Amino acid sequence: QVQLVESGGGLVQAGGSLRLSCVVSGSIFKIYTMGWYRQAPGKQRELVAAITSGGITNYADSVKGRFAISRDNAKNTVYLQMNSLKPEDTAVYYCNVALTTGWGPKYDYWGQGTQVTVSS
Repeated sequence: QVQLVESGGGLVQAGGSLRLSCVVSGSIFKIYTMGWYRQAPGKQRELVAAITSGGITNYADSVKGRFAISRDNAKNTVYLQMNSLKPEDTAVYYCNVALTTGWGPKYDYWGQGTQVTVSS
């Protein structure tokens, strides 16, 4: 069984910063891409940022230059540093990880979500 536990969400004023963390635990064989998605009320879930096992990153245009994704492979943890936050960043943020639990296929796993609210 695999678990993803997110932390770091909260309420912040516009221009402020937050750091999200997602710890992956359980029967893990290999972790591939780790990423963060977000879903605002009435909108579809969208990719915010992702990082491959080799450290290659990808960002949504709306967060480039403000957010930074990183990972600690020894701790099975992915981070999202969010700076210069805007009210439009308000959403539930979800951690997503692609991994294998053995020699079988790769599956996607999701965290429970953490609320980020940016006040104007």
